[in-house]
Formats: sequence, structure tokens, C-alpha cells
Amino acid sequence: MRLSTRIAIAMGIAVPLLVLGSGALLLRLVTHDVHREQDAHLRERAAVLLPLARGLLQVEGTGRPRKTANHERRLLGAGLDVGVRLTADGNSNGGISGNGGKAAGPAPATGTSDQGTSDQGTSGPGTSDQGTSGPGSSDQGTSGPGNAPASTATTTQQPGRVVAEAGPQPDDAVALPPPSFDPVTVRAGHRTWRALSVQVRSAKASAPQGRLWVFSPGSAGNAEIDTVRNRILLVVLIAAPLAGLLSLAIAERATLPLRRLQRRAAGLDPGTSAVRLDHSRSRVTEVDDLAHTLQTVLARYDEQATRTQEALATARSFAATASHELRTPLMGMQTNLDILTDHPDLSPADRTEILDDLHTGHTRLMGLLIALRALAQGDLVEADAFTVVDLSEVVALAVADIQRHHPEARLTTHLTPGLRVHAWEPGLRMAVDNLLRNAVVHGGRPGAPVRAGVALRPSGRPVAPVAVLTVDDDGPGIAPQERERVFERFRRRADSPGSGLGLTLVAQQIALHRGSVRISDRLEGPGARFEIRLPRLGDTDTDDTRTMELPLRRDWLSDFPGPDRP
Repeated sequence: MRLSTRIAIAMGIAVPLLVLGSGALLLRLVTHDVHREQDAHLRERAAVLLPLARGLLQVEGTGRPRKTANHERRLLGAGLDVGVRLTADGNSNGGISGNGGKAAGPAPATGTSDQGTSDQGTSGPGTSDQGTSGPGSSDQGTSGPGNAPASTATTTQQPGRVVAEAGPQPDDAVALPPPSFDPVTVRAGHRTWRALSVQVRSAKASAPQGRLWVFSPGSAGNAEIDTVRNRILLVVLIAAPLAGLLSLAIAERATLPLRRLQRRAAGLDPGTSAVRLDHSRSRVTEVDDLAHTLQTVLARYDEQATRTQEALATARSFAATASHELRTPLMGMQTNLDILTDHPDLSPADRTEILDDLHTGHTRLMGLLIALRALAQGDLVEADAFTVVDLSEVVALAVADIQRHHPEARLTTHLTPGLRVHAWEPGLRMAVDNLLRNAVVHGGRPGAPVRAGVALRPSGRPVAPVAVLTVDDDGPGIAPQERERVFERFRRRADSPGSGLGLTLVAQQIALHRGSVRISDRLEGPGARFEIRLPRLGDTDTDDTRTMELPLRRDWLSDFPGPDRP
């Protein structure tokens, strides 16, 4: 699936969910506001109804039905759009109630006479449950026709008896919640009401008391809430496709540089073409970073491909050079062996001479193979083999080793300690060894011991410090026109016992370390001076992990570069 499609689907889902979440919060706030308005209206109605309810309770038990009916009409009429229910407490005394004095809840009404209907006990919307008493009866109500008016008697009302009720409210069978100072929600089936209860009290302790309930139907604010809910759903239905389409258009535009980069990268074939990724800045950070990464990867691929080709060329050159250079000494050794085999009666002097030639040839072969292997290693070494090395310690160890193998040589040293360089230590040691060995073997005068001086000192500017290693000998020196050629492979004097690769190894290793080697005349007297300059770490530089930049071309074994080749 394309990235732009994924973004469009994600936004098409996320935006409606955000709208739904915001709508749910909005709906909750609207519902809270609607309930708050209902509650405020209930408190307002309760404040108006409370004095009327108190007056009804006071006259309700006096035996004056007409006055009671009037108070009840005033109470129920003042309710307007709310439901009203007035109940009398259980310890209140009462007589004839306007609605018959039925008890609250599912309890049946009491006090109904056997005959007659009250002509004064009817109040409000209902008919009195307590009728007129029969002849001779002393119960509540009025006497029958022809009888003297009976005295009004008071009876004890039932606990929670409903005195008056009208308007939208739950059935009497629905249990009301415990009285509370704040409006509460009453549920009956699928219908709901907001209900507020107020205690009806009088200043006189003997006055009747009760509780006034004011109800507002839950459907009063449902229309507004339903409107908000429907509009939220409509916005969600509209937002989902619009968010998806808009996100798709934005994602297509945002991923355009990425698609261009993909098309450019798909057309590259490093194995068959030298064309590389050409990327212009797109002002999109991620795309530019990806293009830079691809360019880096391709550059590393090119570098590794070049290194692989160089390794193959080095292997081929090693085999060709070894076969060419080893042919002559091997043929000489073969000749000497044939002589020893064909002439077992050789004189001891001749035999000794032939054996010495074999030993010399063997030594030359070993030196040649070691030098060729070292040269091949220098062509194949990688940058991660370089570490921080104390150059003064390397030179001191090399001088001690040369002194041990050539005790007749007189070496003087002046080494500045603590000069650190970023180097491949085996290669650097090999270069110093070959440089000192060249001075000891070729830098002396006939009949006199070799005198050589080794000095190591710091030089250069603070921003580009270098270490300078000089090796002086008192030999015949090197002619100016030969000073470049001595670094060529297999370049040696006719009487030289070496392989002709020693100075080539020196030039190779110094080039690998981004240094330079130069030959000049000795400052005092005859002889030659070899001067090596290597970049070194500063005195305050403690970084031992920096990357060494190696020369791009390293073909010392297959081709001859020169001592100053980059």
C-alpha cells in the first residue's frame, strides 16, 4: 500500500474519531447546561409553590372542604409546566383532602363511606374517596338530607399521604429517591424526570408538615440534546470522506519528492554504469537525508568495488611479480643443487662455496617473499586498523632491534617523547625498520663502522602539527637524479643483498599515513638524510577514534606511484 494511501486512511479514521470525541464532550456539556436550566427552573417553581403548599397543609385538616379546594387549585395552578406533588407527614392531622387523601405509593386509599357522594369534598381534578356518611353516622362529610349538620371530626392521616398532585410526574407506584437538597433524576421504564423535594414546615410545632415534590419531565431538554447529537453525527459523516480526500491530496504532494528520488534510484545500476544519484535539495528534511544516505551508500559501494578490484589486481600482481622475481634465485638454487647431486666428489672448498650460495639464495627468497607480503598488506589495509600510536616508542623499539642485529653499527638518537600519531602500528614499524636497515646496510663507508643518527622532533603550526623523523648516515649518499628512483620496486645496487623493496615499503607506508618522505644530503659531511613528516595529534587532542582517510588508489604492488603520491 502506498504511503499516501496509508496517510489518507489514517486521517480518515483519526479525524472522525477526534470529532466524535469532541462531540461527546460537547454533548456532555450541553446536557449539563440543560439539566442546570431545568434545576434552576425547578428551584424557582419550588420557591413559588412552597407558601401555597404550607397554606394547603394548614387548612387541609380543618374540615373546610371548600377552602381546602381553593388552596389546592391555587397550588396546582401555580405549578404551570412542572409536576407538583404534596405529601403530608405521618404525624399530621387531617380531614377531608381535595384528592381524597390517598396515601403516597401503592397503598390503597382509605375512608370511603358506604353511600352518598360528597357535594363539597370534590377538589381539583379528582373525586373524594371519602363520601358523605349515612344517616346517623358521625364520620367525616356532611349529613344526609334532612339531618342536622354533623360536627367535623379529625382523623390521623397515613404516613406519606398525598394531599395534592398534578402535572407531569411519575406514577404513585414509582419509588421516589430519598429527599435531597439538589434535584435528582427519577427513572421509570424509559421515561425520566428531574425531581426536587422541599420540606414544608411551619413556625408552629403543632402545625401540619409535609414534603413538596416538583417534577420536570426529562424530555424537556431532550430535543436540544438530540439536535446537538444529530449535528455531531452529521459532521462526522461529512468529515470522514473529506478528511480522507484532503489527506490523500496533501500526502500525494508531500511524498512527491520521495517518489522522484525513488525513480532516480531505480534507474541506477552501479555494476554497468558510472552514473550516480543526482539529487537537488527538496526542502523536505527526510527526503534530503534519505538521498544523502543513498549517495553515501553508493559511494561506499564504489569504494568497496574499487578496493575489490585493487585486491584482485594485487593478488594477480603478487603472483606475477613473485614468479618473475623468484625465477632467477630459484634457477640458481636449482643449478647449485644439480651440481651437488651430479658431483658428489666435490672438494670441501667448492662444496662450502655452493652451500653458501644456497644459503644466500634462500635468505634472498625469504626476504623477497616477506617484502611482497608486506607490500600486499599495505595495499589492502583498512582504516579501522589505525589507532593512536606513540611514534617515539615505535622508533625507540626499532633502534633497539637494529642495534641488536647489527652491534657494530653506531647509532645516536635524539627522540622527543610523547609524539602521538594516528597510525597502523605494524606498517609504521615496518617503515621505520626498513629505513634504519637501509642506513645500516648501505650508509657506511668501506672499512669503517656505520654511523647513523636518528632524530624525532615536533614541528608544524599548532593547527596542523607534524612529527619529523630524520635518519642520517655517513655513506656515499644518493645522487639527486636517483632520489626518486630508489623508491621504485626492485631498485637496488648490484652488490645489494636486499630485495629492492625496502624503500618501496617505506614510501608506501608513509603515503598510507598521509605523510611524505624526502631524501637530501646530510647537513654535516658526506652521506644521505631521509626525512619523514607525519601528521600528529595535538597536545590537547585526546580523541583516539577519529577516522583515518586513506589514499583512494593503493596499487604499490601492481604499479609504482612515487614517494609523494597522494
